Amino acid sequence: MQQIIDMILESGARGIDLSLYLILPIMVTMMAIMKVLEEKNVLNKAALVFSPLLLIFGLPGLGVFALIQILFISFAAPVATLKVMEMKPSISDARIAATLAAILVMAQANASFPLVAVGLNLPINILTSIPAGLLASFIAFKMCEKMDLHHPEQEKILNPVGEQEEPEPKKKIIPLLFKGGEEGLQITLKSIPPLILAILMVNIFEMAGIIAVLETIMAPPLTRMGIPSIAVLPIVTKFIAGGTAMMAIILDLMENGLMTVPELNRMAGFTLNPLDPVGLAVLTATGPRVSKVVRPAIIAAVIGIIFRGIIHIIIF
Repeated sequence: MQQIIDMILESGARGIDLSLYLILPIMVTMMAIMKVLEEKNVLNKAALVFSPLLLIFGLPGLGVFALIQILFISFAAPVATLKVMEMKPSISDARIAATLAAILVMAQANASFPLVAVGLNLPINILTSIPAGLLASFIAFKMCEKMDLHHPEQEKILNPVGEQEEPEPKKKIIPLLFKGGEEGLQITLKSIPPLILAILMVNIFEMAGIIAVLETIMAPPLTRMGIPSIAVLPIVTKFIAGGTAMMAIILDLMENGLMTVPELNRMAGFTLNPLDPVGLAVLTATGPRVSKVVRPAIIAAVIGIIFRGIIHIIIF
């Protein structure tokens, strides 16, 4: 019993330490910057510029904005955009599937930004996310066309921010920075319970010998790809508790010198994405239309992730 209590306290201390001293400053800063860019219409203009080109891959204008959200805010940020798409009959189910598939492939900001502190190459992660996400969106779109979920006569090019007609009053930068920082604080606070529970669960798995068995099974294929067997630990964590919990385990491994920077970046191509139970639960809870296209979106996303992972292996 004492061993379990000690494990709980150790997991709690580790989760709080990671949240307050690493995740918090990064998320507050990045959310403050993104809030200014969003309110000053910089993100919207960028989305409008690229949306006509990306329609070729099945992405509507709103989908472009969703991709910007996941790359620069968090894996949960595109939920708001998916909700708007869900309510618009002018956007076909095929376009929604394409958007979801691309989201599931791309690096989530809530995990990638903190990992920059230990050597993650953020520009490469963003650059590899884009072609891999577009590949996934194209595949999902074509799959849905065959399933008769595409209705081109209903579609039109949409304003990425939801067809806002009236200009909003200008907001000052300092209040926007504070508001964005507060949102970053809320994201960090919400991450503390799952981080603590994920670290505790992983510690229990280690104590029970489950991680050692999985390392033995997965070590040969991982080693051939240049990824150490110790990577089994964060990979298992990802598919139990999501990307944020995986990020916490990776931070711990990096700080203890158990994983090198090139190994981290090679692994990131395959694992730094929201395709896990937590990510799927959050994104697919948006509504029935999103839930309906989960299967083709996941299939397309797996192909996109493999493509992105191969690029990372080649680069690193």
